[in-house]
Amino acid sequence: MGAWLGLLLLLGPAAAAVALRWLLGELACGALLAGAALAWPWLGPWAPSWLSVGAAALALALLPRRPPPALRWLPADTVYLARLLRLGLQARARMSRRPPLTFVDAFERRARTQPDRVSLVCTGPQGRTVTYRELDSQACRAAWTLRGELRGPEDTAALLVLASRAIPALGVWLGLAKLGCPVAWINPNCRGATLVHAVLNSGARVLVVDPDLRESLEEILPKLQAEDVHCFYLSHSSPTQGVRALGTALNAAPTDPVPAHLRAGLTPRSPVLFIYTSGTTGLPKPVIISHERLLQTVGMLALCGITAEDVFYVAMPLYHTMGLMLGIIGCLESGITCVLAPKFSASSFWDDCRKHSVTGILYVGEVLRYLCNVPQRPEDRQHKVRLAMGVGLRADVWATFQQRFGPIRIWEFYGSTEGNCGFVNYVGRCGALGKISYLLRLLTPFELLRFDPETVEPLRDDRGLCIPVEPGEAGLLVSRVTKHTPFLGYRGPREHTERKLIRNVKRTGDVYFNSGDVLAMDHEGFLYFRDRLGDTFRWKGENVSTREVENVLLNVDFLQDVNVYGVSVPGCEGKVGMAAVQLAPDKVFDGQQLYQYVQTWLPAYAAPHFIRIQDALETTGTFKLVKFQLVREGFNVGTITDPLFILNRQAKAFQPLTPDIYEAVCTGTWRL
Repeated sequence: MGAWLGLLLLLGPAAAAVALRWLLGELACGALLAGAALAWPWLGPWAPSWLSVGAAALALALLPRRPPPALRWLPADTVYLARLLRLGLQARARMSRRPPLTFVDAFERRARTQPDRVSLVCTGPQGRTVTYRELDSQACRAAWTLRGELRGPEDTAALLVLASRAIPALGVWLGLAKLGCPVAWINPNCRGATLVHAVLNSGARVLVVDPDLRESLEEILPKLQAEDVHCFYLSHSSPTQGVRALGTALNAAPTDPVPAHLRAGLTPRSPVLFIYTSGTTGLPKPVIISHERLLQTVGMLALCGITAEDVFYVAMPLYHTMGLMLGIIGCLESGITCVLAPKFSASSFWDDCRKHSVTGILYVGEVLRYLCNVPQRPEDRQHKVRLAMGVGLRADVWATFQQRFGPIRIWEFYGSTEGNCGFVNYVGRCGALGKISYLLRLLTPFELLRFDPETVEPLRDDRGLCIPVEPGEAGLLVSRVTKHTPFLGYRGPREHTERKLIRNVKRTGDVYFNSGDVLAMDHEGFLYFRDRLGDTFRWKGENVSTREVENVLLNVDFLQDVNVYGVSVPGCEGKVGMAAVQLAPDKVFDGQQLYQYVQTWLPAYAAPHFIRIQDALETTGTFKLVKFQLVREGFNVGTITDPLFILNRQAKAFQPLTPDIYEAVCTGTWRL
């Protein structure tokens, strides 16, 4: 009786495994075999030895030819999850202390224990090296100088500086952080109404400006003064009435430590930074970066294996999440020496890395592509760089980069400035932006949804709930808003934050953050970028707001209406700007005038490269400009009958787009 019971207990799961392998696939089969193996200590006493041998042989025959995807990546998934949990718990423990242990406290401790350690190295003609003691002294002077300009903890400040003044700007920022004052870093390319909007939306009482941006400031100074914004030049003298100079006051200020009680009222949700993003519509909006979010973000460096012995190279703007948070603050938090380049230069990139013994680099996809496009050199592999961290790397550039410059470990990840979830490609799958596992998805719940490409809204079923996509199908990424994955939104009108939320996604009453990005996920849990929705496109590593560009172009006297969108160009990362325009009555198109206007009032990455002249611009019933069909048609002279023009930097004009030029653009011989 015992033998037959043992036989039944052993062959029953085996027979079920055979059936389920045919019906449900290899994963169910593997799960049953694993269960039988775990149960064997209890089943063994019931079965004779010959039955054990037979069961083992049958189990081996039933094993899948290849391990299930989930089992294949289980060790890497487990290690990554453990490291992620540890970093998250450390950040939460620091912020739960009273007073909280912020990144400022960590910086001050390092300045006391390792005062002569190099914190920053600036490259370029005016390059210099700064130690932790020197940087902390600059920060203390800035804190004592600006303390009297702030009325209380509710005040904020803003910085408008070029990369050439990164060191003094960072000293001012750290000084304000010592006072518990959140700071908005504003894109120095902003001008006019866009700049006024950025400063006032930050709520800044103090604005510190690079003297080289005098013209930009003077254009808007009366509007700022009307709102009681105190403006300072980051220099020793001021050529503008009503704007003071900080230089002399900073030099005269004491370097005494700033008491920690001045920031004792901070909480994990207190804002520390405002980083601007174009969002999906309208002008740039200040994203609220809390102290807890900052610690979680800078923890990425440790997650990717960066240690205090590394030297990190940063050639990203400081008004970006990558350059400021991951680059500068991440290095200061971890005690890593940061080599800061005023701007990215493909020709001097590797020379800088060799000169400063760089071991880690930050990138956006365009950066590595530019490096691959530089003519090959014998010393291409003569460097100490061992890892690269960044976003937006195409699979072909990934492979080419490693083949040419050596087996550099690439840590590709995904995340938006305001988003509440992120993904990391921690196993190094070429072309994937991240990897997800079942347990990891419990921590950061998200969905990929089917959507209407014209309205850019999720499709819903009969119950009013959203419809998820199948594996491998592209879908709109939305991430659930919970206590542990909050969405703090933007500073300013509440409706800006509400527009990024989607409700009733999986069940009635739930709330999700709408990323505006289209991703696809395969059966192994790897995620791939497909597109960006809404009124933005990405070019030269920057998010471009179509509404912002439209508002600028509408000031051209011969343009009556403008519709800006991004179009794909063969061989180029992201989408380049294109504008469909309607001419004003009795006006003619002037390519030279438009070129000069675009060069003056738009950053290079936001300038439209193609112009399409239409008799009238198509709108919806609610008078919204229709972009979908225009995006599909692109700039193809073979199918578009409207007049087309292309930006020509050599001719300094928009000139007619001919079939020959179109072919040159598509083959890459005409460089955008």
